[in-house]
Amino acid sequence: MVTERDFKDLMADVCTPVAVVTAMADGLPHGTTVGSLTSLSLRPPMVTVALEHRSRLLPKILGAERFGVNLLGAGQAGVARAFASSAPDRFEEADWCLDDGLPRLREAPGWLGCHLQRYVVGGDHLLLLGLVTRVAGTRAVAPLVYGRRTFGTHSAFAQENTRSITDHIAAFAH
Repeated sequence: MVTERDFKDLMADVCTPVAVVTAMADGLPHGTTVGSLTSLSLRPPMVTVALEHRSRLLPKILGAERFGVNLLGAGQAGVARAFASSAPDRFEEADWCLDDGLPRLREAPGWLGCHLQRYVVGGDHLLLLGLVTRVAGTRAVAPLVYGRRTFGTHSAFAQENTRSITDHIAAFAH
């Protein structure tokens, strides 16, 4: 039999992208950190995210049938922690704006606006299938990932960027 602890410990070794999923409800922004973002389809462009049944954001997305996905970059672990907390107003300290009627974090390197196409029950989560209707940002920043219960990045881009800066500094010093 598979224990919850065994499963969690093994899955901790799987690196996942970190994003903040957002929605508007009653004129207020709502959001939470997820590590379950996956591209699903190219034609049409679709993504999936999973939210726990007890998520406070879930009923807001189901009601609005829309959600935003803010892709976080390396160096944004603080943002991820803030939106993973149970603080009532996670947007108080965030620099955000409305984009296509959805909350968008201005500092997120990438953003997707999605229409909820359907959801699938999966154990203690709902898997949301979103049709991507808007893409913004896509700055060349190494992605924030979560693995081994810590935030970081495992991107060759980050290594090349660091090497480039080091090479530039070395060249300037000579």
